[in-house]
Amino acid sequence: MDRIFTDKASGKDTCRPQLAELLAFVREGDTVVVHSMDRLARNLDDLRKLVQQLNQRGVRVEFLKESLTFTGEDSPMSRLLLSVMGAFAEFERALIRERQREGIALAKKRGAYRGRKRSLTPEQIAELQRRADAGDSKAVLSRDFGISRVSVYQYLGSTDQVER
Repeated sequence: MDRIFTDKASGKDTCRPQLAELLAFVREGDTVVVHSMDRLARNLDDLRKLVQQLNQRGVRVEFLKESLTFTGEDSPMSRLLLSVMGAFAEFERALIRERQREGIALAKKRGAYRGRKRSLTPEQIAELQRRADAGDSKAVLSRDFGISRVSVYQYLGSTDQVER
């Protein structure tokens, strides 16, 4: 029986619901097919641990983009390839993040990166403050203005936000 596990979460760490489900589901003799190494893990240590963990359970791991398969009975050359290709994936991700930070910094200098627009108009903000001063609860204000309680606190300029 084929089963597809698709994570919506970033591959930056191994705490992902679909990855945990995959690890609980696979059995000896199964093959885990992954589009590319950076989809399974973003750093070399996690990648090697996951592949080794799966191989020790008798599970084959195939990476389509890299055309590599790991069975656990791998040669020193295949372990080297896993390490080198995994290191390249980690390096590529670091470069992307660096370029992204540089792009955001340049956009901020140009004034093009200002964040999200405010949900409330100045009149609504004044009304929100008036009602908060009158004693209306933050939950009621949140519902009435269609914003989260955190946003209510931000509009009120308060630092004593509710614990989540």
